[in-house]
Amino acid sequence: MPGVEENRFRAFKNKGKDMSEMRRRRQDNSVELRKAKKEENIMKRRNVAEDEETVSPLQEKKQPTVTMTIPEIWQAVNSNNPEQQRKAVHCARKLLSRERDPPIQTVIDNGFLPKFVEFLSHNDNPDIQFEAAWALTNVASGTRKQTMDVVDQNAIPAFVNLLSSTHPRVCEQAVWALGNIAGDGPKLRDQVIRHGVLNPLLALIQPATPTPFLRNVTWTLSNLCRNKNPPPPLEVVTAALPQLKKLINCCDKEVVADALWALSYLTDGSNERIAMVCEEPGIITRLVHMVQSSTLIVLTPALRTIGNIVTGTDEQTQLIVDSGVLAYFGGLLEHNKANVKKEACWALSNITAGPPPQIQSVIDAKLLPALVDVLANGDFKSQKEACWALSNLTTSGTLEQIILTVQNGCLPAICGILKAEDPKILVVAMEALANILAAAKRLNQLEAAEEMIEEYHGVSRIEDLQQHKNEDVYKKAYQIIDEYFSEEAAEEDEEEVPGTTSEGNYEMNIVDTVEGTLQFTS
Repeated sequence: MPGVEENRFRAFKNKGKDMSEMRRRRQDNSVELRKAKKEENIMKRRNVAEDEETVSPLQEKKQPTVTMTIPEIWQAVNSNNPEQQRKAVHCARKLLSRERDPPIQTVIDNGFLPKFVEFLSHNDNPDIQFEAAWALTNVASGTRKQTMDVVDQNAIPAFVNLLSSTHPRVCEQAVWALGNIAGDGPKLRDQVIRHGVLNPLLALIQPATPTPFLRNVTWTLSNLCRNKNPPPPLEVVTAALPQLKKLINCCDKEVVADALWALSYLTDGSNERIAMVCEEPGIITRLVHMVQSSTLIVLTPALRTIGNIVTGTDEQTQLIVDSGVLAYFGGLLEHNKANVKKEACWALSNITAGPPPQIQSVIDAKLLPALVDVLANGDFKSQKEACWALSNLTTSGTLEQIILTVQNGCLPAICGILKAEDPKILVVAMEALANILAAAKRLNQLEAAEEMIEEYHGVSRIEDLQQHKNEDVYKKAYQIIDEYFSEEAAEEDEEEVPGTTSEGNYEMNIVDTVEGTLQFTS
């Protein structure tokens, strides 16, 4: 870089990375795949089911949706007539169940919440319990402040008590409300847990539980497993895992999907929590089966969970490798949904960050050509993950594995992504090229590698990146040009003794490396 001291950059040569640094957990983009679920992605949900009194769309248009005004509802709610109170709460919950613009804040501002919570305790009147629970469920589906308004009325213990109700619709509505509250974030999640929700909730997971009810139970359980700052208490993980194992074997796809999302939340954390999931018998086998699913709402969280597991230790990653799941990654890398490709590449990037035997498992599964194709032709998010996967391979792999990556066409794809605007991925791509050049130098094939990179416009792009505004980018670009493509580098190469390297005594005959096929030439 013009005007900068040469020795300033030499301090930034690649010192090497350990595997724990190279395995990447999710940060800001942790919910990207979750967003692909449409309705399934919502942490809070309003109950907007058709009114049970509506028998046809035509009647719905002819009949007024609400038969009482807010003042009339208020007057009836505060009367001493149980039937008038029930009708009033019924009208209020119908207002709150409107598809568009439900008057959640109006109901709060007019002071209805204390009465609604009070009605939850009327065990002699399950109808009013149901109506009040539905109304509060929809209030709790609103903003964080609106959810807190429900909690501040001491609604959580009242809802937990209703989990033992003998009236299924009352119990189910309480499950839904608690799911909305727990879905607000870790503080309210933990508050729901402290009020003893777990055991009565898990007790509802029975063979005889109706499927719609089981869906709500599973969704609420997934919200109790959600969030990692802080993660749910370990007792939740311990109690939930055996039930989640049952739920992922359910015949209903929505139940399976939310149970898999719960597993993805539990594995998106410490290695200790990953171990707890991995040690539950049968879960990994089921994940492998679900990754083969053609149903996106099931495939998506299964793939996410596998991706999270391989961010763990080498031993945890090996469990996934040994499961045989890599045999199905070729199809995932060619999937018609871009997010699936991205997730598959992300998972593979964490396997190629491991030791050479784990890298070899990716090679043996014949995934290199598909990874290169994603890097060359995929959407940019998938390209970034494919670039990480190939770059990690060149960092952790053996010479033979690096050259196999070159043979599978990685160089034009890596040089192509040097046109990207993302500074991080520019550094990752240049690290891959630097690793390939270092391998070529050890094999006395540096000139061939340099010519290939130049042929694919890599050199000119790296030269341009010396002017990049990002410090990491221009330092990495300078390092590569300085070490391999400057006049000084050319002079050093001429002084090298053929068949040796700067290490002094390393020599490798290219033709003999991998059954006579190892070479840099394209």
